[in-house]
Amino acid sequence: MDKLKVGVIGVGALGQHHARLYKASENADMVGIFDVNPETAAAVGKEFDLKVFEEWEDLAAECDALSVAVPANFHHSSTMPLLRMGKHVLVEKPIAAKLEEAQDMVNAAAEAGVVLAVGHVERFNPAMDFLEKYAAHTRFIEAHRLACYPPPRPGLPRRGTEVSVVLDLMIHDIDLMLTMVDSEVERFDAVGIPVLSKTEDIVNARIKFKNGSCASLTASRVSQSPMRRFRVFQEDSYISMDYGKHFGMVLKRNRIGLARKDVNLDDKNALAAELEDFIAAVNRTKESGRVCPPRVPGEQGLRALKLATEIEAEVRAYNEHYNFKFAPCTPGEL
Repeated sequence: MDKLKVGVIGVGALGQHHARLYKASENADMVGIFDVNPETAAAVGKEFDLKVFEEWEDLAAECDALSVAVPANFHHSSTMPLLRMGKHVLVEKPIAAKLEEAQDMVNAAAEAGVVLAVGHVERFNPAMDFLEKYAAHTRFIEAHRLACYPPPRPGLPRRGTEVSVVLDLMIHDIDLMLTMVDSEVERFDAVGIPVLSKTEDIVNARIKFKNGSCASLTASRVSQSPMRRFRVFQEDSYISMDYGKHFGMVLKRNRIGLARKDVNLDDKNALAAELEDFIAAVNRTKESGRVCPPRVPGEQGLRALKLATEIEAEVRAYNEHYNFKFAPCTPGEL
């Protein structure tokens, strides 16, 4: 089969890596890139020897499939025209900033008969490859995803701060949790506050499922030290994955006590694996004439966004109920 003709819309902090990895893929023909900031596009185009398009429509016209890596509040407006053109799309997480926008995107992809993938890259982390094998007996999940406040960007909000930390960071662990626990959410409690942004910068959510499993998720983008840790307690084992340190550990009960197994998390490039999965799904779709879903289809992006927006609403209702008022300062005031 001919190589898939691909392009990237939005080549900022993350999109430039989409472009770089597509260029290196043996299965992709990298057509070019587009960014609303001509200087950014020119710099990335020069660095990776890529054609820069002045209009996204011209880029899309030459592509079979595209990655959309623009700020979350522009996911809907950037992706919908591509879907209506019959283009296959990989949109970065969250699928959209609003639930109704995400539903529009899922519906449009189904009507056009194209692949819509969502960039929940942690699903392609070697840690998740391991965890999914042991998902059946999960009873408790504890996740911490902490990051430093993002640096300023000329003419743009700080990366990710166009949405709350729930949609920016916690949604990764929401997606992983929903993948690990095969049950509907029964109830949850959530608290959070804005610190430097207009929306929540620190949030904790405790979630209980109808099958008795539960999870505690904490996300912060105003931490001094980054952390990406995901721990799973099961009926006969304990699994700890530290993405930041690229290390995992399994303690499993056996007839004589506990057996320990260490897990190396450096086995693959998760983003490269995500892009190859998208390419493969598009190729299968073209060959079969029916939509063959990627590992994280639009419906699962919608599922994660639904719970994420419900957590946001709970946080804001809690603060309003107790009349908690916050006046976020700007980093320059610290």
